[in-house]
Amino acid sequence: MTNATSNVTGYQPGSTWVIKVGSSLLTNAGKGIDESLVQGWVDEISRLMAAGTRVVLVSSGAVAEGMKRLEIRQRPNSVHVLQAVAAVGQMGLIQMYESAFQHHGLHTAQVLLTHDDLRSRQRYLNARNTLKQLLDLNVVPVVNENDTVVTDEIRFGDNDTLAALVANLIEADTLLLMTDQEGLMTANPAVHADAELVAECEASDRSLDAMAGEGSAFGRGGMITKISAARIAARSGANTIIANGRREGLISQLAHGEVAGTLLKADRGAVVARKQWLANLPVRGRLTLDAGACAVLRQDGRSLLSVGVVSSDGRFTRGDLVACVDESGQEIARGLTNYGSEDVAKLCRVSTDQIETVLGFVAEDELIHRDNLILS
Repeated sequence: MTNATSNVTGYQPGSTWVIKVGSSLLTNAGKGIDESLVQGWVDEISRLMAAGTRVVLVSSGAVAEGMKRLEIRQRPNSVHVLQAVAAVGQMGLIQMYESAFQHHGLHTAQVLLTHDDLRSRQRYLNARNTLKQLLDLNVVPVVNENDTVVTDEIRFGDNDTLAALVANLIEADTLLLMTDQEGLMTANPAVHADAELVAECEASDRSLDAMAGEGSAFGRGGMITKISAARIAARSGANTIIANGRREGLISQLAHGEVAGTLLKADRGAVVARKQWLANLPVRGRLTLDAGACAVLRQDGRSLLSVGVVSSDGRFTRGDLVACVDESGQEIARGLTNYGSEDVAKLCRVSTDQIETVLGFVAEDELIHRDNLILS
């Protein structure tokens, strides 16, 4: 890992970007949409597109703008109130982007997603095809979580995660997370005067987790969600930039391969399309594996057998996505389980040839087949 206050050079931005704008940045810490700042980004994005780059914009700010319009000072706790506030704010958000891009003769399209849209294989493919068609038409998709219909069980939780999932959907080269911070710091600079900018690192580096802080009052995502988003984006081969959206010329600078902020690199190749879809599903449970099973998954790419499972947590059914962790709690893989949670609890440490004896039936020999498994 490299800590530095200067730019990273040699970065290759690629031809497809997902740009995410945070709430605090967009609304100037809740004072209302900063239209002059937005127009500056739009000007740069327009130049980027004129040079042949395809851009999807993921924008937070609907709730914050709705709070401003309705004169609500404190973020509501009730999901139903949040949904209503978001519906009001979404009008201003989309009007603003449409107007800004129209100055450059560009059209925008509103795309609202929920986690259920990505859980269904058919809806996942529909969302992917729609976004790619919009890009082919030289339209700027403006994506947000569908706050007016989501519930706590299906909401993405933050637009950093949503942006990373969109990067997976369209196989983006670059995920740019614009925030009101300079990037990821080694410690909280408000508390530690010696904190330094993390200029470049692999997204998978676990030492990053200790550096992350909490989100602001207006946004749901802090640095921890940005690190998590970078790891999701890396599954499809995308590099992630965390940078200050108020930096003049930021987007143009990145387009020329110069990074101001933090570059979190994808350290392995993109996974195949089906496994990208698997990576997007919500986790319904957790399996703790012994060292042997961990080694089999990591090194040999084989299926997970019940004999290597130490314990099972959560309520899930056959076909749900579960996380596989080692005995220290570190996630090593995710996959679709062939058995529900009640059956899995009975199969822990049980060899394959004993499954019928324990359960009275055999659905599959493997707990998770390798074709339905993706390494974390």
